[in-house]
Amino acid sequence: MTRRAVVTGVGHYLPERVVPNSEFEATLDTTDEWIRARSGIERRHFAAEGETTSDLAANAARAALADAGVSAEDVDAIVLATSTADLTFPSAATMVQAAIGMTRGFAFDVQAVCAGFVYALSNASALIASGQADKVLVIGAETFSRIMDWTDRSTCVLFGDGAGALLLEAQTGEGTTDDRGILATDLNSDGRYKDLLYVDGGVSTQSTGYLRMQGNQVFRHAIEKLARTAETSLERAGLTNDDVDWIVPHQANIRIIQGTAKKMGLGMDKVIVTVQDHGNTSAASIPLALSVGKQRGQIKPGDLIVTEAIGGGLAWGSVVLRW
Repeated sequence: MTRRAVVTGVGHYLPERVVPNSEFEATLDTTDEWIRARSGIERRHFAAEGETTSDLAANAARAALADAGVSAEDVDAIVLATSTADLTFPSAATMVQAAIGMTRGFAFDVQAVCAGFVYALSNASALIASGQADKVLVIGAETFSRIMDWTDRSTCVLFGDGAGALLLEAQTGEGTTDDRGILATDLNSDGRYKDLLYVDGGVSTQSTGYLRMQGNQVFRHAIEKLARTAETSLERAGLTNDDVDWIVPHQANIRIIQGTAKKMGLGMDKVIVTVQDHGNTSAASIPLALSVGKQRGQIKPGDLIVTEAIGGGLAWGSVVLRW
């Protein structure tokens, strides 16, 4: 018998303000057609003034708990992936803990930029597998609109704000590939590529900074690394690409999503795509897509899902799970 981390609830939250591509045309040398052609993005959501990352995360957490029919008091831990926490400290996760009425257990943040949710999911799975927790909320939440350089058309049109959450619960499986829950993970990073995607400010420089990206270089690394990490996780689980029901990728760019699926030999009919509606929400994009995929009726119990993401660091990884 094997102790598995099984998804029992999922939810998401998006700020009310919807920003279509056309809104950028007044201030930038860009068009709706240009943005769609290069990214697949049509619109994104921006947080309201005073609306913080922990606010978004708490709303997504409440939705996941409601979906699972579980009280916040029954949750043992929160693992929150974000690069845009409200404060330097304490963690946004502890703010969510207070906001949802969870008065026990523990909460902490994980920072791996766009790969953050994959890292958080892997850590939460380990907590459950080791017996340190029975119920873990895993959240991805970002307010990237707060770190945009609004004069840089190559980056500011790509990102949006939002949050998604999963509730993982310990269940016992047979130790086979038919088990529900997280079956395998793969995490990687290579700090030599820091200058490809970073924010040019931080606490030790006493500045907030703006996101900077060498888009062509990130694209070049993304497809190869994403396909490789997905296949590594599948191999660790004892599965192949042919077993996959859904790829739920980091929603950064439709060309990266298409290129990764093609490299894995899978059609786009097996890919959950939400980038057109949300833009790149960094660590929030995978749980957002999982929640939307369930709402649409695409993701069903028993489906084999591969999630994969790459972000600043460079950091990348994947998770194979059975819904």
